[in-house]
Amino acid sequence: MPHLKPKDLRNQDADKLRQTLFDLRSELSKLAGGAQRGIVKKDVGDIRRIRKDVARVVTIMHEKGVAE
Repeated sequence: MPHLKPKDLRNQDADKLRQTLFDLRSELSKLAGGAQRGIVKKDVGDIRRIRKDVARVVTIMHEKGVAE
C-alpha cells in the first residue's frame, strides 16, 4: 500500500476511511507478527510507515467526527 497523504484521506468518505483503517491494521498485524517470529526481515521498515498511516487515518476520522 502506498504512503497515504492527509489531503487524499480528507477527500474520502466515512466508509472508505473505515475500510482503509481495517486494511492497514490487518497488514500491520501480519507484518508485526512475522517480525516477531523472525520471518519477515526485509519489510520491518514498513511497520513504522504503516503505524504512521494508521495514526493519520484515525486523526482524520476524529476530525470528521467518524467513529472507528
